[in-house]
Amino acid sequence: MSLSEKLNEDMKLAMKSQDKFKLTVIRMVRAAIKNIEIDQRKTLDDQEVLDVLSREIKQRKDSLQEFEKAGRDDLAETVKAEIEILMEYLPQQLSEEEVKAIVQQTIQEVGASSKADMGKVMGALMPKVKGRADGKLVNQAVQQLLS
Repeated sequence: MSLSEKLNEDMKLAMKSQDKFKLTVIRMVRAAIKNIEIDQRKTLDDQEVLDVLSREIKQRKDSLQEFEKAGRDDLAETVKAEIEILMEYLPQQLSEEEVKAIVQQTIQEVGASSKADMGKVMGALMPKVKGRADGKLVNQAVQQLLS
């Protein structure tokens, strides 16, 4: 079952169980996917749907930080719940140790030795961890291992 089909099935289940919050979150994601499909005039494959999901989660994490800074705990809780629902559709996330191991391997592959090589490392690394690790975590690991 493709990711789009899973979203459709989960939307139907949310309707049947009258889970309005989950239904709203899934509809938002499906709308974002549909907008991109319309713009590109093609149906998105699973990898492209994962990209959309990752982007939506990143936006919510950024919002979460702002809400917490502003002391808006009510909004922060809502965004946390949205993130949890969206995370269900991403593949199993890599642990910090796994990310560091992949970063170390990639640094050796590209022959990086200083922070000046960070762009090369990130370019080779991101396709390997796409959808399975947070970009900030990957970036921190690269900076740590290159310093």
